[in-house]
Amino acid sequence: MAATSALLALQTAGIDHRVHKYSASSEGAWGPEAVTFMTDAVGAEPDQIFKTLVFDVAGALAVAVIPVPTRLSLKAAAAALGLGGKAAMAEPKDVMRVTGYVLGGVSPIGQRRPLPTVVDETAELWPVVFCSAGKRGLEIELSPADLIAVTDAVVADITT
Repeated sequence: MAATSALLALQTAGIDHRVHKYSASSEGAWGPEAVTFMTDAVGAEPDQIFKTLVFDVAGALAVAVIPVPTRLSLKAAAAALGLGGKAAMAEPKDVMRVTGYVLGGVSPIGQRRPLPTVVDETAELWPVVFCSAGKRGLEIELSPADLIAVTDAVVADITT
């Protein structure tokens, strides 16, 4: 398996992690696909599987990492990062250009240009969490503390 930027970043940082591979569709709801696989094959709970969302506040991009079954509060995420202004989801072309990842495979780790990141506080409730490894069908299992450290993230309540 070819290493993604996320996996290379974890290896370089010496962070303990596991990689899980599953068959992902080329279109559709990638988060639910990840949840189905991770719950069935690994025994994960849906709320410990996190998705990476990129949002825009007055032209500045930022990352929110939240459990797949939840919805992002853009206002709370922007406030947690100290960004003022109206927040909106980033344009897909901007997400891919800035992160270096394809939609459905955006990892909070190892992005082409590191963005300010906020991780939902529920991550800290789990011994391990799962997030994209930088490719559709590839998930990383790691401790929440390591996810927060490697992304230099702020932790806050950012879901609705």
